Amino acid sequence: MDDASLEPPLERFALPQRLAAELIGAAWLLATVVGSGIMAQRLSAGNDAVALLGNTVATGASLMVLITLFGPISGAHFNPAVSLAFVLRGQLGWRLAAGYVAVQAGGAVLGVYAAHAMFAEPIFQVSTKLRDGPAQGFSEFVATFGLLMTIFGSLRFRPGATPAAVALYITAAYWFTASTAFANPAVTLARALTDSFAGVAPSSAPLFIAAQLAAVPVACGLAAWLFRGSRRTGALTG
Repeated sequence: MDDASLEPPLERFALPQRLAAELIGAAWLLATVVGSGIMAQRLSAGNDAVALLGNTVATGASLMVLITLFGPISGAHFNPAVSLAFVLRGQLGWRLAAGYVAVQAGGAVLGVYAAHAMFAEPIFQVSTKLRDGPAQGFSEFVATFGLLMTIFGSLRFRPGATPAAVALYITAAYWFTASTAFANPAVTLARALTDSFAGVAPSSAPLFIAAQLAAVPVACGLAAWLFRGSRRTGALTG
């Protein structure tokens, strides 16, 4: 199996290396999300569609690089929902998952602060962008469910394509979900700390996180059934 995946890493990488990969990757991801949002908003002359497009392209491109780079070390989760999913699948221990979640959250916040520093924005901010209502919560459920199914399916059938598959899915989900596909509790927490284009108000964050976590067991259950092959081999038939 190709190492560039979101599966648990090979044992040759020590725990500090794994945690560092998750921390750096989460920080890098949020610096991309927030920084590209600030740049896009400054250059788009008030056109939110153009700003979102710039934000989308940068995030998708960065995800492909990050998963390819850090996948062999930590599995390149950068996402508590993904780590929880691998725990439920029996592929990641609870203690390691707890460490992953801690550094994912911390790295995500550091990434937001780094983006603010690069664009000469106040480092410490709180978002005022409300994203409330059942439609937003359902969008986050769908976004997270789709992300996990993309991961599980690509690892099952085309593991080498996992970085591209995840990057392309998030690129698409930015546009087909009303919430613009946060799909990540650490991302949600960190984006509450920026009052920029990518922000989400702290009062809206609990709904997002609850919906993201609710999608985990659903995706795990469906993937366990849907992607489990039969013992029969041979050509596919109708």
